[in-house]
Amino acid sequence: MKKKTLLLSMLMLVTLSLQAQTNERYIEVTGTSEIEIVPDKIHYLIEIREYFEEEFDGKSKPEEYRTKVPLSEIEQGLREALDKAGIPQNAIRTQEIGDYWRQQGQDFLVSKKFDITLTNFNQINEIVKRIDTKGIHTMRIGELENKDMLAYHQKGKIEALKAAQRKATYLVEALDKRLGDVIRIVEKGSGKASPFVQSNVLSSDAASFDNFRTIKKNYSMLVRFEIID
Repeated sequence: MKKKTLLLSMLMLVTLSLQAQTNERYIEVTGTSEIEIVPDKIHYLIEIREYFEEEFDGKSKPEEYRTKVPLSEIEQGLREALDKAGIPQNAIRTQEIGDYWRQQGQDFLVSKKFDITLTNFNQINEIVKRIDTKGIHTMRIGELENKDMLAYHQKGKIEALKAAQRKATYLVEALDKRLGDVIRIVEKGSGKASPFVQSNVLSSDAASFDNFRTIKKNYSMLVRFEIID
């Protein structure tokens, strides 16, 4: 008899619980925010590549290219230009070395990539002013960093939550209701960087990289609120 009574009580509890979930009134909204961060560390990527002096004489044809400028000479010129631009040697890191097969089938040309750590964008202007571009294959801005990134992430998520609350409040008030407690919070792909296209930077004009001066992070939070009378 006690077992039957206990089973009946459990069934009644489950039924009441299901009814409570069915009768629950809520609003679910998405709040978003964007944080713009000024980087304190800039990775500037430069790739150098061997070339033939005849490529730049304005008259030779590809089959006439003979005088190859070795990679070591190009690298030496690059490091001297970086030194004159005020870049310390410990800020220069080699990424990789590879071979490039010329389409003309004349020779292999060796290339080398460098990751140069800078602290401000003015240093890029100083580098470009002094560099010999004949041996430069590409120059572009890579990753941007900030030492306080975690604090910025927290701020972005909080702002997204507040945005969700504001949205839910005016929607519910439009129906002459009030916003109740938070029922659920779901983080939706927060902290993603805004997409941007990286391009070669072979000009000393600062406008060439204006779009890269800040880090933009987007945050999105899905929040469910109770609706009360």
